[in-house]
Amino acid sequence: MEKTMSKFSDHATTDRLSDSAHDSVDQIANSAGKAEERIRHEAADAKAYARDAGQKTKERTDEAMNTVSVFVQDNPLIALGLAFAAGTLLSTFKRRS
Repeated sequence: MEKTMSKFSDHATTDRLSDSAHDSVDQIANSAGKAEERIRHEAADAKAYARDAGQKTKERTDEAMNTVSVFVQDNPLIALGLAFAAGTLLSTFKRRS
């Protein structure tokens, strides 16, 4: 009889441990799912931010190119002088290094 009671007790303990392990696995899976969802959301936000930053950079570059183009068309001699001066400075710095 004692062996029978011990078997029931062992079986009940095994069942409790098994249920506890299953609950732990379920909690971990739930936490992992929430973490994955959070990471996906953050990645989407970062992607949108990078896309917007790239678009703004392109717009600013286009504006700068337009400004330079208008300046060169309106002041060709000044632009030529500035280009010559910049080339001379770069050449001088390059020779020194």
